[in-house]
Amino acid sequence: MSKDSRPKVRFVEVSPEEEGQRIDNYLVKKLKGVPKSRIYKMLRKGEVRVNKGRIKAEYKIEAGDSVRIPPVQVAERKQEVPVNLNVVQSLEDAIIHEDDRVIVLNKPSGMAVHGGSGMSFGVIEALRALRPKAPFLELVHRLDRDTSGCLMIAKKRSALRFIHKQLQEKTIKKRYWALVKGNWPAKLKFVDAPLKKHQVKSGERLVRVSEGGKPSLTSFRVIERFKDLSLVSAEPITGRTHQIRVHAQSVGHGLIGDDKYGDDALNQEFKKQGLCDRLFLHAYSLEFKVKPDAKAIKVNAPLPDNLEHTLRQLRKH
Repeated sequence: MSKDSRPKVRFVEVSPEEEGQRIDNYLVKKLKGVPKSRIYKMLRKGEVRVNKGRIKAEYKIEAGDSVRIPPVQVAERKQEVPVNLNVVQSLEDAIIHEDDRVIVLNKPSGMAVHGGSGMSFGVIEALRALRPKAPFLELVHRLDRDTSGCLMIAKKRSALRFIHKQLQEKTIKKRYWALVKGNWPAKLKFVDAPLKKHQVKSGERLVRVSEGGKPSLTSFRVIERFKDLSLVSAEPITGRTHQIRVHAQSVGHGLIGDDKYGDDALNQEFKKQGLCDRLFLHAYSLEFKVKPDAKAIKVNAPLPDNLEHTLRQLRKH
């Protein structure tokens, strides 16, 4: 390596959109490819300074802060997301709302929201590859890989913080359509049952109703009835993993196409008849604000063709 190509000390000014995050998290993003152990060592030794002073890992950066980043070799990373993949390009077509603060897209079933768990990339990595010049793109919330529908991505840190506050205060409305086994009772409007994650022998993690679990509440409403099946609208008041799926199963109405919590025999029958070969769970509506003095935004995601086809076939019968 020549002297000119060696890493040099850098001084970086924190932008308003970067404000509020911990310095360690900020450095992880700035120094992609550098091990976290090296970053924490730099902080401990005082190699990283903010406004010429030493800081701890938990220090929260402010707009205008001058961050000294010591000479460090950043590993060259290969492009992880093949931008020409059809599934990646189709995400642009899946956007159903966009403004200067957020993007809402109609996430396809089968695509993870982020890489990992056997997936080399997810929605957020794909969006960043499609928009390499976007200064900030972060997931606001998550959807299971097999669930389709409204997924929100923040374009500004201030929007991310404000929407997270709404999630904590339970003022964001998220509604899902689910096709469930059996005749859902009209009187059963809420399922209030604590949920807890369990790891089974295979290493798979499942969620179960458990007295020692976290408080969990879901509102249900019947939309349409079929022979031994019900289309319901589900609104999770709390946001636990697999909440709608486990709550529906706990009252005897597992979701169609659910390979974790559903009725295997019924799922196989649906596949044989060409009715539904995926989890029938779709986030069809999202209602939120992007800033305190703004009007609420309501976004609707149309049902994917395969789920519409399932309902049409059921209506014929």
